[in-house]
Amino acid sequence: MRVKEREPNVAEVDMTPMIDIVFQLIAFFMVITNFENTRADERVKLPIDAIARPTEAPREKDIVLNVGFNRLADGTIDPASPDALLFDTAEGGAGVPIPQSDTILAREARGFTDEGTKLEDVTVVIRADAEVPSGQIQNLITKAQGQQFTMFAVKAQQEEQ
Repeated sequence: MRVKEREPNVAEVDMTPMIDIVFQLIAFFMVITNFENTRADERVKLPIDAIARPTEAPREKDIVLNVGFNRLADGTIDPASPDALLFDTAEGGAGVPIPQSDTILAREARGFTDEGTKLEDVTVVIRADAEVPSGQIQNLITKAQGQQFTMFAVKAQQEEQ
């Protein structure tokens, strides 16, 4: 008696539902992502304040200035560079001492004027480390005012209750 060989049945998996789920997950994570923190610098440890709260309405035009220190792995300020620095996001996060921050502020002002935005309509958001002396922040604000910026906001972390 001759036995006929049959080809094995191979089940094919329908990938359509899997692709649908992946695209739904991508859309979900895009919706819930907080893009506000994309301009934040981890080297800046914001001060904690009881009355700090998020802004009521989003700003149309703003620049974020991250001011802090170069820190060691344990979180202490690097003794090799103890001065407060303005971290330049355009230069890969390189720190510039506040007295030499005129070029960064001038570049930002030029960018807004080139796109036709009045500098009076731009909010300068300062994210300063809690350990930066307030006098240095005042110097930074004075330099920004020299570039014709007039609106300022300071970021802080809300105190947990």
